[in-house]
Amino acid sequence: MLFLLIKELLEYPPDSREVIVRGWVRTKRETKNLVFVEVSDGSCFSNIQCTFDLEKTAPEIEKDLARLSTGAAVIIRGKLVPSPASGQKVEVLSFEIEITGEAPTESYPLQKKRHSMEFLRDIAHLRPRTNTFGAVARIRNHLAFSVHEFFQKHHFLYLNTPIITTSDAEGAGEMFQVTTLDLAAIAKSGKEPDYSKDFFGEWAGLTVTGQLEAEAYAQALSRVYTFGPTFRAENSNTVRHLAEFWMIEPEMAFARLEDNMLLAEEFLKFLFQAILKECRTELEFFDAHIEKGIIETLELVATTKFSHITYTDAIKELEKNTSFEFKPFWGCDIQTEHEKFLAEKVAKGPIIVTDYPKEIKAFYMKLNKDGKTVRAMDVLVPRLGEIIGGSEREDDLEKLEARIEEAGLQKEHYSWYLDLRRFGTVPHSGFGLGFERLIQYVTGMINIRDVIPFPRAPGQASF
Repeated sequence: MLFLLIKELLEYPPDSREVIVRGWVRTKRETKNLVFVEVSDGSCFSNIQCTFDLEKTAPEIEKDLARLSTGAAVIIRGKLVPSPASGQKVEVLSFEIEITGEAPTESYPLQKKRHSMEFLRDIAHLRPRTNTFGAVARIRNHLAFSVHEFFQKHHFLYLNTPIITTSDAEGAGEMFQVTTLDLAAIAKSGKEPDYSKDFFGEWAGLTVTGQLEAEAYAQALSRVYTFGPTFRAENSNTVRHLAEFWMIEPEMAFARLEDNMLLAEEFLKFLFQAILKECRTELEFFDAHIEKGIIETLELVATTKFSHITYTDAIKELEKNTSFEFKPFWGCDIQTEHEKFLAEKVAKGPIIVTDYPKEIKAFYMKLNKDGKTVRAMDVLVPRLGEIIGGSEREDDLEKLEARIEEAGLQKEHYSWYLDLRRFGTVPHSGFGLGFERLIQYVTGMINIRDVIPFPRAPGQASF
């Protein structure tokens, strides 16, 4: 059996049982005869207080306590007793300490003071020791667990899709190249790269989505989902973009857009209900210190029926407002300010926008009978805007081929994808949810680089 974490120790009654505390020192306070050491191991938001009585402590223990500082790793033995101080039920009356790793005050960067997010980004290997990033990590962990729990309960099979691919599923051309060719030498020669001599025999890159492969498996196994890393070589140095991020992408055979909308609503409600129940302490911290109203908004989305509006009607609503920075018009890509307005002012809650112009959506989305719009959907929530994007997929072979040509893509790269429409094609739908965008919404963290352990962005690939 593994040793107990502080989270578990705090649940025990203060019955003087002997315990061992393992963790990192947050603070040390001294009075005339007592030394109070606050220790955290990251298992929960709370620290545990270890109290040493200097009148009963051996000299060698006193020497260890004297050199103890914030950040030091310790193993402390003592008895779990009632705490006379307010705000904590128990503490450890300690009689033994081992410093397994010192953290000299003059060089350890995390001292007992507030640090800026920019500063902490530069020490991403140490920032999980702070309250904020420890809480982010626990939220991220429980959301990931809940994602799998939801889909497994609904009989979706978990699918691992390729990270290296030869097709640009989004058609945006924002892919990182994967090659073993000496591109510098080729450039000096003045010749074009011959990708037939490359490792994969053709141009390859890091995937932007696992959707196309998920469609293949959905049309054999009915319901599948992917949850893995994806990559975008988009040179967007903003608080909303990452070059490497995680995507959740379910795909369902025999599902229309209406089924997709229902799944998205049930999924978000399940996640928010789970996090409200299991990570309440962390949410209260974010609500108090990062962004006011987080809990209220999550409770609203978790309990409210999602509204529905078409893109055309949404534009009509937006055109009534003249205060937008970007003027809305039919055919425009709805901006974040428009999305928030629709959720917060028009719907006063979560809303799903459907049937977008085909020109602003991906080639694989099913064409409506009007020939101008596709059966796409975006789920918008208050405080963020878009949180989920999805569609019913085009299952008509001829229409899909035409859309691929319109998008300027090479049809030979999608031959296997077109086979799915040649052999036993079915209506099918799915959506994508950026995991980091979800965590950003739940925590209120402003910069998306602060909700992933080691962010990858333009000019940033450290650690």
